[in-house]
Amino acid sequence: MFGLIGHSTSLEQARSKALELGFPEYAEGDLDLWCVAPPQLVETVSITSRTGKTIEGAYIDSVFVPEMLSRFKTARRKVLNAMELAQKSGIDITALGGFTSIIFENFNLLKSQQIRSTALEWERFTTGNTHTAWVIAQQVELNAPALGIDLSQAKVAVVGATGDIGSAVCRWLSQKTGVAELLLVARQPQPLLDLQAELGGGRILSLEESLPQADVVVWVASLPQGLSIEADSLRSPCLMIDGGYPKNLDTKVAGGGVHVIKGGIVEFWQDIGWQMMEVAEMDNPRRQLFACFAEAMLLEFEGLHTNFSWGRNNITLANMELIGAASLRHGFRSIGLNQVPQPQLAAV
Repeated sequence: MFGLIGHSTSLEQARSKALELGFPEYAEGDLDLWCVAPPQLVETVSITSRTGKTIEGAYIDSVFVPEMLSRFKTARRKVLNAMELAQKSGIDITALGGFTSIIFENFNLLKSQQIRSTALEWERFTTGNTHTAWVIAQQVELNAPALGIDLSQAKVAVVGATGDIGSAVCRWLSQKTGVAELLLVARQPQPLLDLQAELGGGRILSLEESLPQADVVVWVASLPQGLSIEADSLRSPCLMIDGGYPKNLDTKVAGGGVHVIKGGIVEFWQDIGWQMMEVAEMDNPRRQLFACFAEAMLLEFEGLHTNFSWGRNNITLANMELIGAASLRHGFRSIGLNQVPQPQLAAV
């Protein structure tokens, strides 16, 4: 059985969804009430692969909202309690989605394995970052040519290049795609130098320096508050993959020669009978979902009950290829520009 741990994008949205799900006390509660509320297993679902295999899964709402990010102890407790609920519910492999994955990594929750009487079994959990990185790389490879961008001649800026997903995307684009030049953008200089040395290339630039030069921009970092992007300063055409969270790059710049794709989103081959993706405001919530969530499904389909994506900067090209092949085999496709043709593997 697979599990997904998620959350709402705001307290207002969470309260509205709570009323629909039959939790009136949450719908009327303020932020303080939500801070002490326990996680809830709110939905179960069956999903059938293109191969014909059917698996069962559950969605757990961590009852976390972004307004809690400034409350360290609350954010930490929300994620760990949701993981405990997943394990106690007998779920074999669970994906951390949205801020739950970010909180787990940034707050180093690996030091918090004992939750009350429960010792968390790390092999039951995955961040889903390997599949997310593969999907974002696919979104670059499949959609840039549709805009007339020749990747062998293109400059690709990766914003958030030293993060778990960003570094994996850089490795793939450098070694598998063969882009002309990578422009590496991140806050801390030493990790950038380390990544540059690992890749054997790439130019380290500031955000302001990189954007006017880039044919493709991969955002795998949250947008800085107050960021303003002048569309006229960008190349035309320019492909932007919004792989951060929340996904709001299209509100900053889109139109004209700038094309924005929601990064790390996949679409399943048939409708899924759930409500959970309506909370995430997917364009097609019956079929679309975060690639990190899909990783848990893929691991369940493949019988790989292991923390496939775990720790920072541990994603390998071999594992990206493995999870990518499984993704195609079981019926997932990366979303893109106007249904760009996707590679397919025959059902087995």
